[in-house]
Formats: sequence, C-alpha cells, structure tokens
Amino acid sequence: MRTSLKTMTALLITAAASGTVMAHTGVDAHQHMGFMSGFLHPFTGLDHMAVMLAIGLWTALIAKRMGREMLWGPLGFANVLMVGAALGLKGVNLPAVEPLIAASLVATGLLVLTKLPVRGVGAALLAGAFALSHGVSHGYELANNINAFPALAGMVSATVLLHSMGLALGWSLRGANVWVPRLLGGAVAAFGSALLLLQLTN
Repeated sequence: MRTSLKTMTALLITAAASGTVMAHTGVDAHQHMGFMSGFLHPFTGLDHMAVMLAIGLWTALIAKRMGREMLWGPLGFANVLMVGAALGLKGVNLPAVEPLIAASLVATGLLVLTKLPVRGVGAALLAGAFALSHGVSHGYELANNINAFPALAGMVSATVLLHSMGLALGWSLRGANVWVPRLLGGAVAAFGSALLLLQLTN
C-alpha cells in the first residue's frame, strides 16, 4: 500500500510540476476515432489528468466520512464535462478555453492545498465550473468525428476512473503528514500557473 501510494504521489507531482507542457496536451483530434482513444485522452493530457485527480483528492480530504458525500465533486465535474462537450460539438464558442483550462488547475490545486470545506451541491457546482472548459475543448476536437459519442463515452469513463484514483489517494492521505496533500495541491496549482503564463504570453 505504501509503495503504490508513493508511486501515485510521484506521478501526480511529476504531472503537476511539468511547467513546459502546454495546456490540453495529448491525443490530437484526428486520433479520436472511438471509445478507446477517447478513454486514453485524459491520461495523455497532463492538464486533464491533474485536474481530475485533484478533484478526487480535494473531495476525499474534506469529507467528514466515507460515503456518498465524497461523490458530489466528481459527479459535478463529470456531468458538466458532458454538457461542455455537447456545447463544443455544436460549435458554441467559449472564449479563452485554454487559459480557462490552465486556471482550473490553479483553482483545484488551491482547493487541495487549503482543503476548502465546500460540500454537497456547492462542491458539485464548484467542480462543475472547472469542468466546463475541459468539456468544451473535447467537443471542439470531436466536432468532425463520426464516432464522437463513443469517444466522448471513453473520455467520461476515464474521468470517472481518475476521480476514483484521486478519491482513493486523498482518503489514504487523511492520516498522513499535513504537508503531503499541501505539497500535491501546491504542485498542481504551480503547474496551472505555468500553463496560464504560457497561454497569456504566447
């Protein structure tokens, strides 16, 4: 258990600290040909992977007990992700999508770092706000793909899995040194800040 925890922690820190990686990295739009490529996309885009893990981390860290309370944030994110993807598929223009993706990393990293106690519907709405830009970006990528819906189903499945990984990691860190989750949250926020700076200066 300790070995797997250290491995997952190292992966998240590496993802969050990679300031040279542009926002919304990963599989290009023409490669989204079905469920599996859609499923793999969040794992190949460090921005997506970090924000989804961070939502799970935050939710687990602030939960009063294990149970349904821990699902509000992840469910809010996953559902608004689908709404955003539908908007993107229809060509709805959301200004500054890439900077918003980077900003979502800063915000979710700070949630983990501070363990801001927002629960219930509030947690779902907050997590959903961060998911909109990610979903719209996915929709833009899939707009001309005849297999858009299977690919989107794969993305949502991967999102649920990454949230679950974040929840498991966050729950296991509840009894750890207080600086461990703070380090993880700070790393995600720093990653997002670097991406946002790159977006604003390019």
